[in-house]
Amino acid sequence: MASHDDHKQPGTIGQQLRRAGIPRRDFLKFCGELMIAAPVGLAITKKAWAGELAADLLKTTRPPVIWLHFQDCTGCTETLLRTSKPGVADLILNIISLEYHETLMPGSGKQAEEQLHSAMRNYAGKYVLVCEGSIPSKGDGIYFKLGGKPGTQLLEEAAAKAGAIVAMGSCASWGGLPSAGDNPTGANGVADLIKGVPIVNLPGCPPNPYNLLGTVLEFVRTGALPELDGNLRPKFAYDRVIHEHCPRRPHFDSGRFAQQFGDEGHRHGWCLYKLGCKGPDTHAGCSVRQFNEMPDVWPIGIGAPCVGCTEKGIAFNVPIFQNASVHNFTPPATYPPIATGAGHPAHIATGLAGLIVGSAVGAAWTAAQRFQSSQEVAAAHPPEPVKELLPATTAKPSESPKQNGEGA
Repeated sequence: MASHDDHKQPGTIGQQLRRAGIPRRDFLKFCGELMIAAPVGLAITKKAWAGELAADLLKTTRPPVIWLHFQDCTGCTETLLRTSKPGVADLILNIISLEYHETLMPGSGKQAEEQLHSAMRNYAGKYVLVCEGSIPSKGDGIYFKLGGKPGTQLLEEAAAKAGAIVAMGSCASWGGLPSAGDNPTGANGVADLIKGVPIVNLPGCPPNPYNLLGTVLEFVRTGALPELDGNLRPKFAYDRVIHEHCPRRPHFDSGRFAQQFGDEGHRHGWCLYKLGCKGPDTHAGCSVRQFNEMPDVWPIGIGAPCVGCTEKGIAFNVPIFQNASVHNFTPPATYPPIATGAGHPAHIATGLAGLIVGSAVGAAWTAAQRFQSSQEVAAAHPPEPVKELLPATTAKPSESPKQNGEGA
């Protein structure tokens, strides 16, 4: 982490990797994993292969990041620390320039506060502000203070100089668990309090760290944020509901459901819908973007129903075992629709319908017939004798030249 007296720019990712002695092969592997985690929706991943993406990112200035904690459990930081490829050192210290992070920085007290204000001053308009946890607003913000300042004031000061803001996790995105029920502290998401600064919400409890990396690298490389949905979530990460790409979807389509935890269906990996799975209502990529690069490291993968942690109206608001609303029945929504609107029949459509009906009648007649085997046909209609193509000779058919004494 940079010193508060260090006013130098972070430099490019390539320069930092060379100084740190990070092999190019490791960075290529990271770029390949980023392309897999965010194959569409990001300009930086619209490359032919990982080498092209790597060459592009190596020239990119390392993004300065200021990471603030509010009402949180530090779970979003933990998910960043638990990435296995690349490791935390490569991820934090080499790809991004982490200027302030209370959990990771060695300094504390006055030293930490000076580092925060130095980073805000040196990288004004350029740094990415990452917020973790909800911001309490009741009682003039008395439920959270840092350096003697209410969290609402700290957020306003840091946001005023930020190039962009990333709300990391459900708490920072819309209030999360602290806002559930009566919301005694007046917990809010960042977008509820800050206006006029580009904001990206990455809800999840916790969100996938590659969603953060993809968003930050997109911003610093192109100067623009990823395409967002109506809830300020990047579409590349929240473009589908879990139900559409769930590994248990075939069991749903076939009507095979676990009825209770530990029953036969549950042990055989059947659909968890009747156990309260919120997958049909939850926009997230958990089923296709694995945590820690380990297969099935997510709730449904280990036999627990999805709780809808990325959805404001579901997580911590809808009872865990209450059934979700199913919007897409069999066949899956990924199949193209076949229904068309009502209208006047066209001549081509009429002819096609006649062809189909005629084919069906012909097929029915054909199926009603009894077809003879080739042996039966040969017995009923014996073949005519084959006429001789050569001129007749005086030799009898049974005689050969040797029998007539000709030739040796």
